[in-house]
Amino acid sequence: MGLFSALLGNAGAVSKENLINDYGKLLIEGEEIELGFKLIRDTFIFTTKRLILIEKQGITGSKVEYKSIVYKSISRFSIETAGTFDLEAELKIWVSSETNPSIVKQFNKSVNVYDVQTVLAHHVLR
Repeated sequence: MGLFSALLGNAGAVSKENLINDYGKLLIEGEEIELGFKLIRDTFIFTTKRLILIEKQGITGSKVEYKSIVYKSISRFSIETAGTFDLEAELKIWVSSETNPSIVKQFNKSVNVYDVQTVLAHHVLR
């Protein structure tokens, strides 16, 4: 992920090996990481069972919040692809019956948002 994209708040893909090394302790037996993305200090991971949001807080980032969202609680989602002059694509996720999206993330052009959509669709539309 380039510095310019990171400064703009765009997410870039992270390898499964790095995610397992850093966050493998969060997984339960039989759970596997499918995709993961880093957004400056925050990370979000799609597993076979849930979406995990890791948000580092404070100046040092030593305080970390881990949010788990089970796929069955996601009521809808949308992706917006990057255009010719756009720098990013966008993902929005609504949890339960909320009217505004609970999660909004932006991806740099190196991320295939169709892969993200496929993972969500696979789990949410079951």
